[in-house]
Amino acid sequence: MTIQMLKVDSAEGKRFVAGLLDRFTFGDTGCRDAVAEIINRVRNEGDKAVLDYSRKFDSPGLTIEELRVTDEELRQAEAEIDEDFKESLRFAITRIRTFHEREMEDSWLMTRDDGTVTGRLVRPVDSAGLYVPGGQGGSTPLVSSVLMNGIPAAIAGVSRRVMVTPPDKEGKINPALLLAAGEIGITEIYKAGSAWAIAALAYGTRSIPRVDVIVGPGNQYVAEAKRQVMGRVRIDMIAGPSEVLIVADNTSDPVLIAADMLAQAEHDAQALPLLITTSKDIADKTVMELEKQLTQLERQEIARVSLREKGAILIAGSLDAAMETANDIAIEHLELQVDEPWQWLPKVRHAGAVFLGKYTPEAAGDYVAGPNHVLPTMGTARISSALGVETFLKKSSIISYSRQALINDAEHIRRLANFEGLTAHERSVAVRVK
Repeated sequence: MTIQMLKVDSAEGKRFVAGLLDRFTFGDTGCRDAVAEIINRVRNEGDKAVLDYSRKFDSPGLTIEELRVTDEELRQAEAEIDEDFKESLRFAITRIRTFHEREMEDSWLMTRDDGTVTGRLVRPVDSAGLYVPGGQGGSTPLVSSVLMNGIPAAIAGVSRRVMVTPPDKEGKINPALLLAAGEIGITEIYKAGSAWAIAALAYGTRSIPRVDVIVGPGNQYVAEAKRQVMGRVRIDMIAGPSEVLIVADNTSDPVLIAADMLAQAEHDAQALPLLITTSKDIADKTVMELEKQLTQLERQEIARVSLREKGAILIAGSLDAAMETANDIAIEHLELQVDEPWQWLPKVRHAGAVFLGKYTPEAAGDYVAGPNHVLPTMGTARISSALGVETFLKKSSIISYSRQALINDAEHIRRLANFEGLTAHERSVAVRVK
């Protein structure tokens, strides 16, 4: 079996969808306990704990002097990368920056005739930590993650942006990651990964000063570490495996559907590739295309497990029913590969990002379309949004009363304060307006 096929309104289909609605999970007990121990060690032992874990799991010979990436390493990385890659990198940077500049919020004030001034003061956090996965000893560098996390922080005005990423066995960072960081102005980079890097960012060590916000994807240990330090620092989100749901009708192309499902499935054996279609013929042809295209993938075994263990093709009685199911699932990536997709956009209530039409693969959003690819997963698109400039901003309320304004409002303030039993609140107004 390549992937299971179910009718949405069948008993099996209803059970499958019900399971998707409750897919938000934390790490298992072993992961939680292991991460708690790592965080506690980093809090108490600082650099020593960071180095111990780094030597054990990543780079056996790493020294404290090598923990921070040097200017020479950044210059060498730029020299190692070919010009074609640099051109694509800069193209992506321009697109991402242009989009996120529209997200920047301004402080504002409003006044009343009696002299009252109220408003909102918008300010960036002082510092942000960007976690970038190493991925198989640095062989799969997530350059796009550097851009998607670092550019919004820069637009917000964060004065100190820090990147952490695990080194390979020789204590090196993939030069493409260093180049991407340098291109967007990040020069404070540390060779540390997993939960100990998150702990260092949250609590600080002698070598790695603490930050205010931590963002970036990672494995279950990274996600669990972010959960455990949340509150001490702000985090972007608790992220799960990558997800896609494609809504298709009888005009859709099974070749394109299969290609986009596999683009998610190759991420991780836990990735969630889904199709909801109104056409049994499209469903059958998609199954054949999945099997055909699987053989052409370098990561076909990972993708095959994802399709078999997590994926599904759901057959709905109508597009309205398909869209309702899609909203219930609240997927990370929602593709509308249907005739006249813009007509169906108003039906979307819950999705991390929406991709309209057959010429809009999710991969475009990953790299160069402009919107952020750090998106809510595990159904949290019902309540949360993509990472953006606002992730790195905080807002303070502004309130200024004239004497006459306080006199005008005093009776209401005192009445409400007395009702709540807060007599000191009431007196703080009374002493001003006697």
